[in-house]
Formats: sequence, structure tokens, C-alpha cells
Amino acid sequence: MLNATPVFDRSFSAFLFDMDGTLINSIAAAERVWSRWALKHGLDVPTFLPMMHGKRGIDTITQLGLPGVDAAAEALEVERQEIEDVEGVVALPGAVAFLTALPRDRWAIVTSAPVALARRRLAAAGIPLPDVLVTSEDVTKGKPAPDGYKLGAARLGFDPADCLVFEDVPAGILAGESAGANVAVITATHDHPLETSHPQLANYLGVAPLVASDGTLRLVHTAG
Repeated sequence: MLNATPVFDRSFSAFLFDMDGTLINSIAAAERVWSRWALKHGLDVPTFLPMMHGKRGIDTITQLGLPGVDAAAEALEVERQEIEDVEGVVALPGAVAFLTALPRDRWAIVTSAPVALARRRLAAAGIPLPDVLVTSEDVTKGKPAPDGYKLGAARLGFDPADCLVFEDVPAGILAGESAGANVAVITATHDHPLETSHPQLANYLGVAPLVASDGTLRLVHTAG
């Protein structure tokens, strides 16, 4: 389940988590909505869907360069539909216990989702709302730009280089790397192996946060 890497051999000031695919599984809901959108615009759905994961909706639409399409308006409509459809949105195995074991001032969620959608999905999955939640509205450049992770670390009061980022897709991994953070990759929702030099965890079973007396965190293996 785990690769032996330096992230298990050092302490961190804080943990920074992506949301979709990293703490929760929202793939079915997201792909239902985005499939309808893609069909409306004449796109090939199987080709399109892998492109939209891990990025802001407005960035996904803008990058397509579709003629006559108002990216901001379309992104808002997609967001509305995603907020309405949270059927099947669930926490990844062990995620809730892992998060509740962390001090509230030592972790944040950095997501490409808008704040209303993030709150809706976290509630649907039973994930505790963090004190620091960085969403698409908080940055001008979304993942793979490092802005979100830099902001998340800053709001917690730490340097990204002293943080561990948990991610699941290439855009987010690159964002964590570019921020100067260490990265661990969650593979629970992957259909195919991801080529990466970072440690890979299937989910949060078999690992736990160890909190030192000074508040620093270590990622440790657990029995079973």
C-alpha cells in the first residue's frame, strides 16, 4: 500500500489536503454533471472527462477555447448543477478519523472547487469543515499553479516547504511541487497507475498523524 519515502522520516508544520479524490470520492457526481455539459457542447465525453479533474471549472472551460462560450457563465451553471447533485459523494476510507486526529490549526483544505460546492460536498461526505479552506474564489490562478497551496500554508502561518500536501491528480501534484511542499499521492479513485516519484497511499487506512508536543506532525504507519 505504501512506498518507503522521506515523508515518513521527517516532521511537518502542517498538512494541506486537496478535496475531490483526496479526501472524498465525488467522481460519479462530477462526471454526471460534466458529461451533460460536454454533450451539450458537442465534445467527446471519454476524451474530455480526464481533462477536468483537479482544475477550476472556469479554467477547464476557458482552456477549451470554444467559440461563443461565456466561460464564467458556463462555470456558474456547472457549479449550480454540482451543488444539486451530491448523490454518492463519500469520504475516502479512514479520512474522517485521520482529520479528526489533527490539531485544527495544523491542517487545511485547498480545493479547485468553489466555496459553496466545497462546503456542500464536505457535508455530504461527513468531512469536518477546516478552519482554513482555500477555494477557487481565493486565487486568480488555479492548479497547477502553486497559489492555492501557498495561500493555505500562509493562512496557517507556515512555509509551504514545511508542509505535506496530499493530492490525487497531476495538476494538483504539480501545484504542490511548485509551492515547494512535500507531496503524498492518494490513489483511491485511480483507474490506472500514476507515474510519480512521490509516495502513494491507497487511502488513510494503515497511516495516522503523530502529533509532537510542539504541535509538529509526522505521518506514521499503523498496524492493520
